[in-house]
Amino acid sequence: MSMADDVTAHPEGEPDIRPGVTPDRTWPLYEVFVRGKRGLNHVHVGSLHAPDDHMALHNARNLYTRRNEGVSIWVVRADAITASSPDEKDPFFAPSGDKVYRHPTFYEIPEDVPHL
Repeated sequence: MSMADDVTAHPEGEPDIRPGVTPDRTWPLYEVFVRGKRGLNHVHVGSLHAPDDHMALHNARNLYTRRNEGVSIWVVRADAITASSPDEKDPFFAPSGDKVYRHPTFYEIPEDVPHL
């Protein structure tokens, strides 16, 4: 059975991959972030493969919010994420050490300010 026998084309030109058939192309990896009902920020909950952004969002909803615990979902292609390396943490974060005004000990609290 050839790949041509396993894939049929839709009118839009998108291939219809039948269950159990592995296409010769792999779907991109998406990272999934969910914001909970009580949370103010999105939290990384996992990863999934999907053919496009729309399907990634729907699959993430079905996979990671089954009990209605989320109010918002972000899906981001993993290859679109730029991150620092843990091996480079010292040179990457060291520049903030020379900005002493960012540390609370830099400021003197006046005597007439209560409860600080």
